[in-house]
Amino acid sequence: MGSGTSPMRSAGGGNANAGTEKKGQAETGSPVLEEAQKCCGCRFPLLVALLQLLLGIAVAVVAFLMVAISSSLLARETPHWAGIIMIVVSLLGFILFCITRVPDERASAQFIVKLLYFFLCTMGLVISAVVIAFQCYHYALTYSYSCKEMGEHCTCTLDPEDPIARTFSYSGVTDCSAIVSTLPMYYLLQMVLNLAQAIVCLVGAFLIWKHRYQVFFAGLQTGSPSAQTWQKV
Repeated sequence: MGSGTSPMRSAGGGNANAGTEKKGQAETGSPVLEEAQKCCGCRFPLLVALLQLLLGIAVAVVAFLMVAISSSLLARETPHWAGIIMIVVSLLGFILFCITRVPDERASAQFIVKLLYFFLCTMGLVISAVVIAFQCYHYALTYSYSCKEMGEHCTCTLDPEDPIARTFSYSGVTDCSAIVSTLPMYYLLQMVLNLAQAIVCLVGAFLIWKHRYQVFFAGLQTGSPSAQTWQKV
């Protein structure tokens, strides 16, 4: 009798140990889920938000340097607003990184932050594309300028021989080389920075979408409900 009860106790102990191990794994979280939340060794909101912060600061700084050349530059020529918006998006990304990760359906605050971050990343992508279009236009325009200094102003025209040609006046500029050489360099730099900014926003929006929907799929349940058999359609 004693030898007969030993295997049963051993099996019971094995089941208890297996249950304890499963419980421990459930408490610590799945390694696969943790890896899915990482990108290049870092949790993806942190990496993307850090890049957005650096690019936003760079875009704003270059825009303010452009304003320092002449106060006559339009807001579309000096896209500091695009950099400021990207800084706000990055701050939201840092908040998302700091939120404790629980299933979306059980955390309305986390779901709202993710949804807002996805929306702002999409908006940042559109804004960066608009900035690139404006910068390309003004970059090509400045290379067609023919400028001359008039006191504390620099007056530029597209065709100096045409009396009715469109003219552009830049106040506070005593050296027109700042308009025909320095300003195009800033336009080109803004194009590169906003292109990088658009790519980062696209990656951020894609990762949020993937993290939210990669664990779900549409399908039809077949067979017994307890068997958990699904067939994709």
